[in-house]
Amino acid sequence: MLAAIPRESFPGEKRVAIVPKDVAALKKAGLELLIESGAGRAALHADADYEAQGARVETDRGRLFSEADILLTVRGPGPHHEFPAGDLDAMKPAAAIAGFLDPLDDPAMTKTLAERGLTLLSMELMPRITRAQSMDALSSMATVSGYKAVLLAANAAPRMFPMLMTAAGTITAARVFVLGAGVAGLQAIATAKRLGGVVDGYDVRPAVKEQVESLGARFVVLDVKTEQAETAGGYAKAQSEEFYRRQQQLLGEHLRAMDVIITTAAVPGKKAPVLITEEMVAGLKPGTVIVDLAAERGGNCALTQPGETVDRNGILILGPVNVPSEVPAHASQLYSKNLSTFIAHLVKDGGLRLEETDEIVSGTLVARGGKVLHPMVLQALEGK
Repeated sequence: MLAAIPRESFPGEKRVAIVPKDVAALKKAGLELLIESGAGRAALHADADYEAQGARVETDRGRLFSEADILLTVRGPGPHHEFPAGDLDAMKPAAAIAGFLDPLDDPAMTKTLAERGLTLLSMELMPRITRAQSMDALSSMATVSGYKAVLLAANAAPRMFPMLMTAAGTITAARVFVLGAGVAGLQAIATAKRLGGVVDGYDVRPAVKEQVESLGARFVVLDVKTEQAETAGGYAKAQSEEFYRRQQQLLGEHLRAMDVIITTAAVPGKKAPVLITEEMVAGLKPGTVIVDLAAERGGNCALTQPGETVDRNGILILGPVNVPSEVPAHASQLYSKNLSTFIAHLVKDGGLRLEETDEIVSGTLVARGGKVLHPMVLQALEGK
């Protein structure tokens, strides 16, 4: 069975699906590895590094796609509407694609891919269970995003983060508020603390209070009744409009004292909830910096523009997109480990064995045999 690693075609994508050190694990599982020339260059991996580990380098992209039994990608055809049609046309009938496929964001595209006969394995649907922790690419990329968000804020802020006592006077520490204490939020809290900030954290899930406080931050409790905040798969659940309205009102009082605000709230397959309204932004201190990690899903701030920095009366709202790609070496290292562990779990006797009684398989298998199979994607197709 041949696994192919193409050079990513998504605009601005610098990651690579598999790094050289993980080639051995896939070969041990019984796979032959084929990588497109230059695929790892932006993540600091030369073709020779892959060849040294036993992978074959291919300069003809069409041949790579036509030979692949399974395509290992970072950004698959789902989130990349301009994914080269020639690439898909070249693929074998019933070949598999594994990567971030965004099946819930564009279920119609997913159905189109399924009708080609492709087997689709979506990394963002990996169940959050103990057995799958080493395969949880969404959490790995959130770790990178949380770290990078704080550095973006520190670079844009007119104030320094740490308290400094100098002969010229004392500089007070920056106050940082992190909205959402999932993987990205916790990493943002930890990074802001390391830079010397005084950090507050908030999440709709009261259960994460201990995690926030263990990182040295203060957990903010709002007087708002929390509904069921988490799905059975461990992902955030959308709340009611009344909940968000009350939450905005109470958050506004806390945010006025902040120098930096980092928002991380996202719900898979849905538009990001607006946590910071235009009116709330108007009440912030001049010089406040907002980094909105939900920009790609519409943003947690009403003024966020994906991929841009908005200056609203001296308050900066940063809307970074594809943040992990800005740290391609380590983001690729983490993603490659997740993906290679996942694929090795699926390969038996030289082929893919997709046993739907396996929770890892049923959680990630979106389509096979010309049909969409995943319940959440089927619901999205029905408009539910």
